[in-house]
Amino acid sequence: MANPLLAIVGRPNVGKSTFFNRVAGRKISITEDRPGITRDRLYADCEWRGRAFTVVDTGGIELQSDDTMWREIKKQAEAAIDTAQVILFFVDGKEGITTSDYDVADMLRRSKKPVILVVNKVDEYSEDKVFEFYALGLGEPYPVSSEHGTGIGDVLDEAVSWFEKGQNEEDDSLKIAVVGKPNAGKSSLVNRLLGFERSIVTDIAGTTRDAIDTKFSYNGKNYTIIDTAGIRKKSKVEDDVEYYSVLRAFDAVRRADVCLLVVDCAEGLTEQDSKIIGYVHEQGKPSVIVMNKWDLIEKDSNTINEFERKLAEDLKFMDYFKSVYISAKTGQRAEKIMSLVDEVYEHSRYRVATGVLNDVISDAVRANEPPSYNGRRLRVYYSSQVAVAPPTFVLFVNSCDLLHFSYERFLENTLRKNFDFSGTPIKILIREKNEDK
Repeated sequence: MANPLLAIVGRPNVGKSTFFNRVAGRKISITEDRPGITRDRLYADCEWRGRAFTVVDTGGIELQSDDTMWREIKKQAEAAIDTAQVILFFVDGKEGITTSDYDVADMLRRSKKPVILVVNKVDEYSEDKVFEFYALGLGEPYPVSSEHGTGIGDVLDEAVSWFEKGQNEEDDSLKIAVVGKPNAGKSSLVNRLLGFERSIVTDIAGTTRDAIDTKFSYNGKNYTIIDTAGIRKKSKVEDDVEYYSVLRAFDAVRRADVCLLVVDCAEGLTEQDSKIIGYVHEQGKPSVIVMNKWDLIEKDSNTINEFERKLAEDLKFMDYFKSVYISAKTGQRAEKIMSLVDEVYEHSRYRVATGVLNDVISDAVRANEPPSYNGRRLRVYYSSQVAVAPPTFVLFVNSCDLLHFSYERFLENTLRKNFDFSGTPIKILIREKNEDK
């Protein structure tokens, strides 16, 4: 299931990005002592005390500004708040409370989300430095120094405790996001799937206005299908409502376990379809490409093969794709979709035994030795699978610089030939291990 989301918000220049970089363990956000640097949301998967979560950094919120850039930053921050399970509200302990802090606090109260008040830049604790922040009406302030790393553990402990509370209330259904361009037939597909002798448990409008969650059961399993708004090119997004719809469609992908990528067969795979599919691939989500409106295509015995060949050509970056050709309108082949959803989900959670994995990698390296560079050759000492969803493998080698992209691709293909990871991306991480250790 998708990790809970921890959103970092606050006005500009209060140290949000420094905190994000420290928690993420690497420098992702640009940290400059100048407001407005972090304009888009940045995500990082993290873990604290055995609890996995995703942290999102947002641009500083200036509610009183009419500047175009600040309005765009505000939209991004509001979208993060909308989809987060817990919010970290950052304020500046050196500067004290500002009018902007009160404005942001009011906005966060309206979100009805758990809010943890973080007083940053408190290098040396003083009750006077944090006491005034009780006036924001958000409970106990947590003093931290993002720069020096003090107090961060207490904040993460509190966040994780909220995740655990929320987990007890959440369902265990498999979440399916239905995404694609406008008019590809997403809602028709959702209606068709829900009409196949399934008992609809509840219809719940999610925390977003446009991503509608519907719970249902099928063959004794519980599912939640998420119908999203169509994702258009950024240049064609005309107003704030549509802007939010697109952001929420992407956030639906993030919280999904499986994505159905709906494509209009009559149009064929467009550049925008490829971008949407690429986003799902980058998020590490298993997926099924649903070629819809198949009833509108003039066909002969080789038509599907031609479509598959064209898909393989256009989607070289994810040659593991699974596809199905359907008509949501007539129901043709739509009954195949749920079995494919279950299949790619299971593939994304498959674990390879460590001994078997090392045998497969060792045999592959012996059969096809890596090329040498300046008299040195890549050596793979050990391999281990460290995660699922997506399946993630770590290879311990003598030098990361000796692993060429083409050879890494060869190793990925080796894994796919030996284990069925169709429909899901996999990740290969490289770590150096000194030969004398």
